[in-house]
Amino acid sequence: MFAFCLYVMLLTPSPYTPRFQDYVSLPGVMIRPYLNGFTIAFSVSQPNTWQSYMDSMHHFLAAYDDKVQEEKNIECVPGQYFIQGGNDSEEKKACQFKRSLLQNCSGIEDPTFGYLKGQPCILLKMNRIIGYCSGARVPVSVDCKVQKGNESHLRLVDFYPGNEMFDLTYDPYYSKFTHVNYTSPLVAMHFTDVQKNYLVPIQCCLNGKGIINNLNSDRFLGQIIFTLGSGK
Repeated sequence: MFAFCLYVMLLTPSPYTPRFQDYVSLPGVMIRPYLNGFTIAFSVSQPNTWQSYMDSMHHFLAAYDDKVQEEKNIECVPGQYFIQGGNDSEEKKACQFKRSLLQNCSGIEDPTFGYLKGQPCILLKMNRIIGYCSGARVPVSVDCKVQKGNESHLRLVDFYPGNEMFDLTYDPYYSKFTHVNYTSPLVAMHFTDVQKNYLVPIQCCLNGKGIINNLNSDRFLGQIIFTLGSGK
């Protein structure tokens, strides 16, 4: 009987909405740049120590260029979910997320993303979950702190966009087959005052209704921990 039921389910699998999704039903997060693990360490006076971070950021943000977004995606109403009807197989529209929204961390005015000044930018991205609407109609916010050690080692972080939030308009995500131009929203973290010549363990968390960010067994569920070190 079990084999028969499994056979019936597999007869008509949907290529648009997976029958079996990953066990994660709440958003995890990742950072950019991500090159050799979760330590970002460099010396301001040695460009070869931060060049790869800068190149990685430019490569990642190419899809967010303002002109690319204007050509492929539409302007959406902020502060509300962008729910689209129709069949599962119908192509969905995607909302613009322009690189310029990241301001000092966009790489437009400062192509070094602050690494030349010892004030690095790091991007935070929520993982995509099909059909998920975050925050129960209230945008999910971000904050960062010293994960372990001297709290004064992290004195100032600027966030972009300036509201420190992932806007609701980018939810829900439909699928890679129908939401082909979808670009995940980002929050840029500009570490403008961090202890120099020291490896600082930093924890950045999502905050919002239904968000879980305190599981020691999962360092990516609603949070991420990385080490930041900036030398002269």
